[in-house]
Amino acid sequence: MSVGVVVILFNPNVEHVRSLIDAFCAPDWNVILVDNSPSPQQALLTTDVTYLHYPSNIGIAHAQNVGLKVLFNEGSDYAFLLDQDSLFSPDIAVELVRQFQDLEQRSPIAAIGPSIYCQFSECVDQGVLQKGKQVSEKLKTVKQIIASGMLISKRAFERVGEKENELFIDGVDHEWCWRARAKGMVIYQSLSACMPHRQGDDRVKICGVTFKQGAPIRLYYQFRNVLILARRHYVPLYWKLRHVCAIPLRYLVNRYCFEQGKTRGAFMWAGLKDGLKRKTGPIEHALIPKSSVKKSDT
Repeated sequence: MSVGVVVILFNPNVEHVRSLIDAFCAPDWNVILVDNSPSPQQALLTTDVTYLHYPSNIGIAHAQNVGLKVLFNEGSDYAFLLDQDSLFSPDIAVELVRQFQDLEQRSPIAAIGPSIYCQFSECVDQGVLQKGKQVSEKLKTVKQIIASGMLISKRAFERVGEKENELFIDGVDHEWCWRARAKGMVIYQSLSACMPHRQGDDRVKICGVTFKQGAPIRLYYQFRNVLILARRHYVPLYWKLRHVCAIPLRYLVNRYCFEQGKTRGAFMWAGLKDGLKRKTGPIEHALIPKSSVKKSDT
């Protein structure tokens, strides 16, 4: 059995990525770094890993596909997907691999991921509308999991297909899970393996409601991809209703309550227009205000 690890980078904290590499330096792990940063990370160019650099930024989905295909073509049977800031350890990985191998003997498993300990709320994320169905003391089935910490097998990747490049970034992990379920496969979340994680740059509470605050440019992809995915039959109805109905409120909060409101508004309008036109892929550079691009934006 061979297990690989794919880490997607964009102007990362090199020290943290180096700590991930060091943690998975044993021969049992094959580490692939796929870097979308404009400039190569010289400090990560070591013999310990395979480093693939795409300075034009090919997006999260394409980068994940590249890393997964390299691992599977080189003989790995399983692969983890990680973000550049994932707080992931070999102990978590070993538990997930063990559970995956046990499940695939009796279930059409597509993927498994750890429980997520939200570093903003300082508690384990239970889901808002969909909490999943507990099937054992250590496992539950869910409709989707995030990419960070996701474990998939070569067999599942071949059956479900690649991540959708045209979505570019937001919704990529959920779409793949929903597509897997439409093919009769099952998504699991471990209750015995838990990973700390931060989604977005911050959390802001307004009138008692907590909102995620991220880079303005991400709003383009979030608004556009909601409209694109909401048209698909295999996307859960609860997700469509929740995210489409939230568009007006999210627009008002981002436009008038957060910093860089004007820039945020421009990205949201561009995303809505392109979503209605079914336009996919990376955002057109003409739509990006020069002052809005930060190192964590794409």
